[in-house]
Amino acid sequence: MKLKQRVVVLALLLVILVLTKLLLLDRLETSAAQRQDQLSFQRMMSGLRLTMDSRLEHTLQSPWEIASQWVVPREVYPEDTPEMGAVLHAMSTKKIVRADVGYKGTQLKALLVLDGGQKVVFKPKRYRRDHVVEGEPYAGYDRHNAEVAAFHLDRILGFRRAPLVVGRYVNLITEIKPVATEQLLSTFLKQGNNTCFYGKCYYCRETEPACAEREVMEGSVTLWLPDVWPLQKHRHPWGRTYREGKLARWEYDESYCDAVKKTPPYDAGPRLLDIIDTAIFDYLIGNADRHHYESFQDDEGASMLILLDNAKSFGNPSMDERSILAPLYQCCIIRVSTWNRLSHLKHGTLRSALLSATSQDPIYPVLSEAHLEALERRLQGIIGTVQQCIDQFGTDVVMVEDRMTLSHV
Repeated sequence: MKLKQRVVVLALLLVILVLTKLLLLDRLETSAAQRQDQLSFQRMMSGLRLTMDSRLEHTLQSPWEIASQWVVPREVYPEDTPEMGAVLHAMSTKKIVRADVGYKGTQLKALLVLDGGQKVVFKPKRYRRDHVVEGEPYAGYDRHNAEVAAFHLDRILGFRRAPLVVGRYVNLITEIKPVATEQLLSTFLKQGNNTCFYGKCYYCRETEPACAEREVMEGSVTLWLPDVWPLQKHRHPWGRTYREGKLARWEYDESYCDAVKKTPPYDAGPRLLDIIDTAIFDYLIGNADRHHYESFQDDEGASMLILLDNAKSFGNPSMDERSILAPLYQCCIIRVSTWNRLSHLKHGTLRSALLSATSQDPIYPVLSEAHLEALERRLQGIIGTVQQCIDQFGTDVVMVEDRMTLSHV
């Protein structure tokens, strides 16, 4: 064999060796990522059922201090939270020291301050668990139980981007009225034997109050994020117009995602993948009302999309509003870790996980059987949508590896 031919053969062998090494490394990295996701899923499942008591072992900190220290740019709470049950217990039982009308918005809520100075948002019960909200997917009052269920679904999906929520019963006469502001007190009234209030908000009406059963009102409380993490509000790129006969661009332009990808903060960083995670989350809970979203201020697209205000969810278990998934099926990309988690939740695991996660909540059962069945059906719809994307574009295009190191130091 001539020298030139030998050089060519050696060069080809070198190329083959390099490609083989790269392929093996890629497979090893993929395998390691899959093992990481599997272990994360197992840890989540083992810690789902929370013990709701007041004990905080190995610390002299208050539950409010602990929860405040959990918050970082990419998480509201860490994966390992042995104190979670104690924090939720405190939210559901600590003495209310002040009550006021809720912060600005369209729906009825109250702002409570608990012993120790912690602010929480109280949303009252408006519907029975089996009530079906007819009409548009964003119709009806806020659902307090939806906030509870959505928080635990956030835990199950491994996003950890939703503020803590727990159910609570409050006595309006003995717990709220003695510490209420004049503004809130002025909205109290009686309907028969039941005490009611209608608060202050865009859609709040004296003719449409929320009423307790006599004096005791069921509701949810959401933990206020620490003031050291101010929020910035953004218009959702896939938001609706809320005007009859007027469509948003994404509703008629199938190439809309290409335009979004060229617009900050979606042209770089994790924000677009957060939008797609949120679309999956919202489709599962039936939330078609995320016209805006919040992140931490001055983040330049690096912090998470915070899953705030999930109460327009679980309204109609028979309605699967596919348009909620538009970011997923128009962009056809998804985090590998999100896909792996969804795959682990098939075959009834999601339903049983949510039942286990909410089993110790004061207002259990949180969801009706019909809504639990809807979750399973919608999960299959998401998996089918991703599979269609893979069939069209290939796994390498659709699956995006985006694991970010999260520091809680």
